[in-house]
Amino acid sequence: MATIHSRTTASGLWPEALAENTEGEERFASYATDNAWKTAPVLQGSTSFEPLPDVKNILVTGGAGFIASWVVRHLTLTYRHAYNVVSFDKLDYCATLNNTRSLDGRPNYSFYLGDLTCPSDVLSCMEKHKIDTVLHFAAQSHVDLSFGNSYSFTRTNVYGTHVLLECATKFGIRRFVHVSTDEVYGEVKEGGDDLVESSILSPTNPYAASKAAAEMLVCSYQASFKLPVIIVRSNNIYGPHQYPEKVIPKFICRLQRGQPVALHGNGSPTRRYLYAGDAADAFDTILHKGRIGQVYNVGSRDEVGNLALCKMLLAAMGLGQDTPEQLRKYVRYTNDRPFNDSRYAVNATKLHQLGWQQRTSLKDGLALTIAWYRRFGEVWWGDISPALEPFPILKDQEHDLGKKRFKQEALKVVGHDRVAFK
Repeated sequence: MATIHSRTTASGLWPEALAENTEGEERFASYATDNAWKTAPVLQGSTSFEPLPDVKNILVTGGAGFIASWVVRHLTLTYRHAYNVVSFDKLDYCATLNNTRSLDGRPNYSFYLGDLTCPSDVLSCMEKHKIDTVLHFAAQSHVDLSFGNSYSFTRTNVYGTHVLLECATKFGIRRFVHVSTDEVYGEVKEGGDDLVESSILSPTNPYAASKAAAEMLVCSYQASFKLPVIIVRSNNIYGPHQYPEKVIPKFICRLQRGQPVALHGNGSPTRRYLYAGDAADAFDTILHKGRIGQVYNVGSRDEVGNLALCKMLLAAMGLGQDTPEQLRKYVRYTNDRPFNDSRYAVNATKLHQLGWQQRTSLKDGLALTIAWYRRFGEVWWGDISPALEPFPILKDQEHDLGKKRFKQEALKVVGHDRVAFK
């Protein structure tokens, strides 16, 4: 059984947390060490609401990935006597069961190994667990990869969402929360107003376009089939458990290895960053207080340019960043993306009216994140070297790593659901 002693605190201090497994289960040892998760802090959000009477069995797609695993841990631990949480994941290259292994043995948690693009997998899971609520996080999300591997983004993000919507409609799902991105709005020029939820969608890269297309499907199922949906569009989210292909964990891991970071173009684009614990709180708030048929922006107050972000990381890691010579040691420049939006900016007033507020500053969140990656970055996923390339190009067949691992390793999973391979 797994024993969890505490949760993270709003102040950014880690609790004493320990998860021990005494069941002798084998776990995907080919890509993650067996014991890393046992000494990791069990991180979740801080919100708690009165359980909803019409919610009992929650399906979280992409539950072994970054953001979704934060939500899985939070819902499982916070509502242990109210909700059953089912993590549905195909275990693609950026996912790992280490993200949720601390929950193994809890009676209100289950993991279901399945492919979102396979209707029989989705329906089988819904039927087995009597799902009434869906939180849809599963997606290909690395913008760099979308320029060279766009078909896989369309398949997962658009077709996968279509499959899930069709299954949800057939099964009579009572609440469907679709997780999108602020990138569907497109670029917001410096000095431009923060965009509200009714703003026109104008995506500029293949990833953002696939997420906008998925939103159109979601809206069509709401209109045509009365599926009760809520759409969420968030700024960039960072924190522990994020696969190090994204900018913050990638930079931390490269610097930890003594390697310089690589900035796209001149390093001038800015992004707004939200700590994962605050994001988990936002999704919890929207699940419990959001209105069906509405769209909610999840926005951060912390906007920073890529070069300024590098300097913050160098300072937080005790590396020099005060002189041009020091910067040249740790910062390199590489070719920019074919197109790179200068900034994104959303207005989160609507979510604030539900009671949510950002709690963790970028400085505090980076400190937590750096500490976690120093301890676990090199062991959590196995070999992360390919992810640390400045502008990785992932071959199409490599996106099937999860499916291959699914076939090779699934029989090692003890106590988890098994589904037919497609």
